[in-house]
Formats: sequence, C-alpha cells, structure tokens
Amino acid sequence: MTNPRTRSVLKLLLVSACVALSINPAVGQETLRIGAINPYSGPLALYGDELARGYQLAVDERNAKGGLLGRQIELLKGDASTPQQGIAAVDQLVSRDKVELFIGTYTSGVSNAASDAALRNQKIYWDTTALAAELTERKLPNFIRSGPYSTNFSEMGARLIVEAIVTTLNKPAKDIGVWIEHEESISGKSIGDAQRKLLEAAGVKVLGQGAHSTRATDLSDTVLRARKAKPDVWMQMGYVPDTNLVLKTAREQGFKPEAIVLTGTGDTFETLEAVGAESLEGVFVVSYPRPDISATFGPGASTYLTAYRKAYNREPIAPQGLTAYTGMRILIETIEAAGSTEMAKVRAAAAKLDKPLNSYPSGFGVKFDDTFQNTRAFPTVVQWQSGKQITVFPGEARAAGVTLKNTPRR
Repeated sequence: MTNPRTRSVLKLLLVSACVALSINPAVGQETLRIGAINPYSGPLALYGDELARGYQLAVDERNAKGGLLGRQIELLKGDASTPQQGIAAVDQLVSRDKVELFIGTYTSGVSNAASDAALRNQKIYWDTTALAAELTERKLPNFIRSGPYSTNFSEMGARLIVEAIVTTLNKPAKDIGVWIEHEESISGKSIGDAQRKLLEAAGVKVLGQGAHSTRATDLSDTVLRARKAKPDVWMQMGYVPDTNLVLKTAREQGFKPEAIVLTGTGDTFETLEAVGAESLEGVFVVSYPRPDISATFGPGASTYLTAYRKAYNREPIAPQGLTAYTGMRILIETIEAAGSTEMAKVRAAAAKLDKPLNSYPSGFGVKFDDTFQNTRAFPTVVQWQSGKQITVFPGEARAAGVTLKNTPRR
C-alpha cells in the first residue's frame, strides 16, 4: 500500500502528463513517415537537397493544416548516389525508421534500384523527377511518377527547334543540322534516342549522336566530334558536372554553333559560375518549370517562391525544387483520397486522379496512364539572357515582355 505522500506525487505526475498531452497533440501520436531517396552527399548533393527542400515545403504546408490521416507528416532522408546505396537506404528506412512509403529521385539509376527495394518491402515509390522511360515501362505495382519523363524532354527540345529555332535561324527544318550528345546512362540514352527519332520525323538532319561518361575528366574528343560535324544546333544532355565540362571545353575549342540546346541541366548558378555569362548567352535549356513562368500557366508559382525564400533565406538552387514540391502535393492528395498509405490503395486512388493542366504551380495537371506515368506533366525551356535564366518556351509559359534573344548566337 502506498502512503499519502507517494499517492500525492503520483497524482501530480498524472496531471502533468495529461496537461502535456492536451497542449501537444503530437505526444503519443506517431508521425506519417515518408522516406526521401536522393544524393545528400557527394557531387550531386546540392540537387538532392533541393528536392528535399521542395518536399519539405509541401509537408510543412500540409502539417500547418493539421497533417494527413490524422497525423503529422515527417520526411526522413535516405542518402543515395548509386543504385547500391539506394537499395541500402530503402531497407534501412523501412527496418529502422518504419517509413510507410518513398519519394525521390534525382537520378534514374538510383530510382530504378530503390523502387525495386521498396517493392520488396511492399511500399509505394513515388517519383517526382527521375527521367528514364523504363522506370514506368517496367509496370512495377508500387511505382508512380508524378513528374515529366525523358520523352517529354525530348519532345520539348524537338518542338523548340521546329517551332522557334527554325524561325530565329531563318532556315527550313530540312536545312538545319543537329548533333546530339548525351551521357551514357539509361536516362541520357533514352532522351538522346527519342530526340533523334523526333527530329528525323520532323525532317531535321541529325548529323550524329555521341555518348559520354558523367565521370569523364576530359571531354575534348566529345566536343571535337560535334565540332567536325558543323551543326547548326548542338543538343547536349547530362548532369551538372559533365554538362559544365562539355561547355567549358567547347569554349576553349572555340566551338560556337548558332544554337545550343541543353537538356535536364545547365540552368543553375553552378553552370553560370563554371562557364560564365558571356559563354552562356543565348543557350537554351529544356528543364523543369521555374517560378518565373506566367501566372496563368503555373498558378501559385510566385507563392511557392515566396515560401522558399522565407524558409531557406535564399533563391532556389535548381528548378527541380518546384517539381518536387508539386509531386509531394499530389502524393499527399493521393494518400488522402486513398485513406491509407497501403500500396494497393494508394495506387487505386492515383488511377482515379484527374486534374487539368495548369492546376499546380509547376503548370502540371494529373492523369496517370496504365504505366502510372503522369500524362499532364511537362518541362519548359529557359534561355540564358544576361546571366539570368528566363523561361521562353512554350509561349503560354512565357511571362509578359519576354522574348528569345541572341539566336543565332554571335
């Protein structure tokens, strides 16, 4: 039997616990944990972190409204720069941290392996930014991609040439020669192959197609091949390190085709610092939508930019952040519709989503095909103008007063 003093102490502790629970609803309540698989260390960490910032903004926005399925959302990072690291990160986040589903990914190779690992753990893998076509073509029962993919980027690059560059160069499509260069992974090859097919179908002369390693330290031969072909338009697809090296090598060799179209990267401050504003002037980049798109094309883009600046006290590092933010918002809406994070229920809810283009700040809508690729997510095109990245294509994404400049490049 406890004495009066002990009973008094126990009563006081019980009252204190009840007060704590009443002022902090999260106490005793598990969070809804989402694992974010991206490179958070190494040469691509800057961009993995940028995706996480976009995810976190969407999470914070939802948590401020009460959370999801009666719980606050918690984002847990899984650091992965290689496929092997992607597998390890997924397994660790499931076993140690009890995450319920996954989101990513900056690179397609990591997404490919990590989504397989997630399937073994019966978890949804929601991809916002990886580009390789085969990711959805596998038709994994846990894989859903809310963002654009390689074919969309290839199509936008081809459209840019046929609808805009043809006019600025004052040449018919049949007289324009293009050299296609890409990094050699599944992402680069799928984009390069699609670019070639689309351009040839449009009557454009494809003079050649080259591939290189993203880890190359010397790309002199890569640039020399393109230079010898004397293209009007030079198309290059890669990641930041190899794209910067290709551009610097072209500058050193004096290779200056009338138009340069980069795909996927080349529109961040890293490239500006590496290459310089003068060498970049007039260069096009087919990339993820930026917050400078028109308000009718991307409603809420300026609000996203304001929230980003407030949260991180800087300008966005890369456009992928806006696509990541949009992807997380769509995922949250899908989980809410499903009433669960279970793989089959989330997938069934995603299949029913139907939102028109221009529903989100990125300009995206939502409608998944039978491979669970979002058919209403597309890239845009920026042009380097006076050291700034300006959205110039398609026309409906361009802000008032914006025009194409320095094409052909002089």
